[in-house]
Amino acid sequence: MMKMLKRFFSLILVFALTAGLAPRVNASAYDAHPKLVVILVIDQFREDYLERYRADFKPKGFRLFLDHGAYFPDCYYNYSNLLTAPGHSTIGTGAYTDGHGIGSNAWWDLDRNKERPVTSVEDERYAIVGMPAGAQPSPGRSPRNLLASTVGDELRLNTKGEAKVFGISLKDRAAILPAGAAANGAFWVDEATGTYTTSTYYMPQLPDWATEFNSSGGLDQAKQESGLTNITNFESQVGATPASITYELDFAKALITGEELGKHDVTDMLTLSISGTDILGHQIGPDSDQEHAMVDALDTDLDSFFTWLDKNVEGGLGNVWIAVTADHGVAPSPAVSAALGMNAAQIDVTKLIANLNDAINQKFSPGEKVVYILPHQELPYLSLNRPSFDRAGINEQEAEQAVQDALQPAFDSLTAPNDAKLPAQAKLPPHPVLYRSYTRLQLAGGDLPHTQFGDLLAHSYTPNGGWYVRVVPAAFQMGLEKDNGTTHFTPYSYDRHVPLGFYGVPFNTGTYHGHVEPVDLAATFASLLGVNQPSASMGHILTQALKPAAEVAYPKPPVVHTRRGSRGTTRKSASATPEATKPVRATKPAAATKPTTEQPQP
Repeated sequence: MMKMLKRFFSLILVFALTAGLAPRVNASAYDAHPKLVVILVIDQFREDYLERYRADFKPKGFRLFLDHGAYFPDCYYNYSNLLTAPGHSTIGTGAYTDGHGIGSNAWWDLDRNKERPVTSVEDERYAIVGMPAGAQPSPGRSPRNLLASTVGDELRLNTKGEAKVFGISLKDRAAILPAGAAANGAFWVDEATGTYTTSTYYMPQLPDWATEFNSSGGLDQAKQESGLTNITNFESQVGATPASITYELDFAKALITGEELGKHDVTDMLTLSISGTDILGHQIGPDSDQEHAMVDALDTDLDSFFTWLDKNVEGGLGNVWIAVTADHGVAPSPAVSAALGMNAAQIDVTKLIANLNDAINQKFSPGEKVVYILPHQELPYLSLNRPSFDRAGINEQEAEQAVQDALQPAFDSLTAPNDAKLPAQAKLPPHPVLYRSYTRLQLAGGDLPHTQFGDLLAHSYTPNGGWYVRVVPAAFQMGLEKDNGTTHFTPYSYDRHVPLGFYGVPFNTGTYHGHVEPVDLAATFASLLGVNQPSASMGHILTQALKPAAEVAYPKPPVVHTRRGSRGTTRKSASATPEATKPVRATKPAAATKPTTEQPQP
């Protein structure tokens, strides 16, 4: 009997001790607070757009972040290859290229394709799902090249797959990369037709709701609203109009409804990338009236979309967190910059490659026309044709050094302005300037200046592209662009400057000045959700904008009343308590520089 009592009390003691050691699960990811997280990425969107056009904005568009959220106007990327695929990867992973591996939108991989560069997300092991009949076949898509987890991946891992995570964009890379490898799905449009598609990486066929959306008439409506005729490529033509934004957000509503996001026992997440601003921006530049109109149209559509979320997510916007940022900024159009006196030259990349091939042939194979530098390339990387160097018995170090040595003469020969014909007081025409160049081996070995500029380059290293030389032209210079077109890819501030804003009950309303980075988005959301940081995350948690945990409250679920019917039946009715719809008043921290206001009434 005594032994039995001792054993009984021992079991009680063990139970008490282990119960005390058991982890307490308080994280929002596990108790569905918030119901939904939306990461909004605007492609090619410099932060100063929000400063220039602020007076135009509607109450629940960009003002949701500017007036009712935590807003960081001094947000700059800390790497130098400012392109769509790397930018979207950085937003999702909280890391830069040296962490997530994505260095550009496409690169040469001669083991996979000897005819053209491969894109950052194409994957011949899978197939496209949902292609319309007669469409041009193409490889499937996947996040195969993404080397780090995203915050969405961590949400899926920490909830054992219960959380739903999806990505949407017009562009495949913008839908896939920020959502991550564990996402339930990613959707993008077929470039030619505008039909929403996905890949067998995610699912064998489109969900019923997506099929219904594709056949609902929304595509025809978008084409009609674009005002264009003879549409042969939806992405480049309709994508450059506000109609594409409405079309994309309508698809987001269909996904949220069809997948019942925000209606689960854990938090769900949607990454949503708006492509229209980039497609138009490349054509006409950031200072045009058309781009201004595009920004205003986006604000109107966001006002409508956020209002729709308020009505269609349980508890309204009080149960939603939203972040907004961009994958990169953009340079002013060369014509605009040059007119104001900047040396905004355009660089003929095709001629540059030809000049380099001539120089390397003269050095290693005189009289021949060996292809040492691969064609179909864009700055900032110039990929070398390794088989040509291998046949000549030249190793990577010799090859890259030879190309680097030939770069300055190749740049110098791109232009030869006739100064004698210029008026006496006229400025010389813009001319290409090579600012710096680095070989792949220099970047891989960290043979870089110990400066902020060196850090930008170090964070941009990627092994993708084989042997290559990294080219850094002078500021405001780029490849050839038509008319008033422009682009982005440099380490300069105009390409690195993007907005960063948050809306949701954990955030104190205010404008927070001081340097922050887009990598801070994933770090902050991971912390608030109570999940692990993404695997290569290097961001900081933006504690200056967070409320104390005791002040964070979410709308209460409806109270269910049960009453007896006249025939003995039981009837249930739901009503919300006053607290269920009462917004949480944000307290202004010392760092905030604008008056605190309440969040909009859900």
